Amino acid sequence: MNWRDLLYFSKGERRALTLLLCLVTISWILLLWTDTKRMPIESQTDAHRTENQQASGERRIITGKNTSEKETSSIRKESGPHPNKTKNTLTDKNTILIDNTPYSTSKKRKGYTPYTRTKKYAPGTLVELNTADTTILKKVPGIGSTFARRIIKYRELLGGFYDVSQLAEVYGIDEERYQALAPWFIADTLHIRRLEVNALSAATLRKHPYLDYRQAKAIEQLRKQKSRLSGWENLQLIEEFTDTDKKRLTPYLSFK
Repeated sequence: MNWRDLLYFSKGERRALTLLLCLVTISWILLLWTDTKRMPIESQTDAHRTENQQASGERRIITGKNTSEKETSSIRKESGPHPNKTKNTLTDKNTILIDNTPYSTSKKRKGYTPYTRTKKYAPGTLVELNTADTTILKKVPGIGSTFARRIIKYRELLGGFYDVSQLAEVYGIDEERYQALAPWFIADTLHIRRLEVNALSAATLRKHPYLDYRQAKAIEQLRKQKSRLSGWENLQLIEEFTDTDKKRLTPYLSFK
């Protein structure tokens, strides 16, 4: 068989082959055109995706660092308000955004009362020791809250001050401090609370700063012997009491 016979096509076959080649060519052209058009779109999409990721990453970094209020506001505008949040925390250490208004946590707490220095009395003022409370005592120069409480506590134990010199017996008041405080006070003996010697037990009597256990027991035993004590003449018979004790205790003991 001649090779020419193999390549011989009739008129109809030649038309069919021509049409087939045209279709194949058109298909290749369309395929190439479609790929060329798709590449820019994908490139733009990838670039946009990268931009979003970078922006998202930038917001996280900004949230974790100190930023200015202007920068934080621009981020908030881009992201938009969250429907379930009314409080946004700024990255500044001491600043919180409440209803889009900056508020500093370093401000004073609600209900906080700042310390104010107590105004002291003018020179020449006299304070009555047996009726003054801590507020009055703290207005005396040289007396603060601690000494005011100590003075009142010791006054309660004594039953009142009969003389200003007894301030020197308050814990913490040394000679120098006493000399500075003494001119500010007077003592009214009408406010002294006396101990009923014929009615109180030894346990109660010994609570007084000027009476010890031995003296309180001696009073109780002497009272049992005499049934009733009439005055200091009875106590002077007991060796536990000296003239100094009599002078100190006379304002505080009652023999009714």
